Amino acid sequence: MKTLGNIIGTVSAVPCRTVVAGLAIALLLPSTIVRASGSAPVPQPRRAAPAARTAESVYNDGLALKGANRWSDAETAFHEATTLKPDFPEAWSELGHALRKRGRYEDSVSAYQEALRLRPNFPQAIEYLGETYVDMGHRPEAERMLDRLRPLDSRLAAQLAQVMRGGALEY
Repeated sequence: MKTLGNIIGTVSAVPCRTVVAGLAIALLLPSTIVRASGSAPVPQPRRAAPAARTAESVYNDGLALKGANRWSDAETAFHEATTLKPDFPEAWSELGHALRKRGRYEDSVSAYQEALRLRPNFPQAIEYLGETYVDMGHRPEAERMLDRLRPLDSRLAAQLAQVMRGGALEY
């Protein structure tokens, strides 16, 4: 390692400009290294807070689970959606459907009834409730749902009538 004495001692043999430039580099280089090694860590960018789950996002998750025939998971999602937003008739109706698919008919009826309390002329909930009554062997209640459904949605009324005649629907 060269000391300042060594550098000064060689000044006579080397042009002065070269020595000054070398001395400047020698003096700057260690401070750059020290400064670089002692730098504070770069702060990491703040991570965005995880998006809050909304009733709508949970409901959409439930629809995807329903499409995959994952009825227990769909039930959980629809239940969470109704907890996050109790006045969400679509979520109540889909909860009723998931419960029905799991054979939990009484709970299914309650969920459909809540959907219909929130939206009395909700054709899908009426049709699903009618099918649940068919599954339960409650023909008079299914007939009432069919009568209620006919003026609202003829296509869904035809589906319910088909189920009531013993024709199965897959959805």
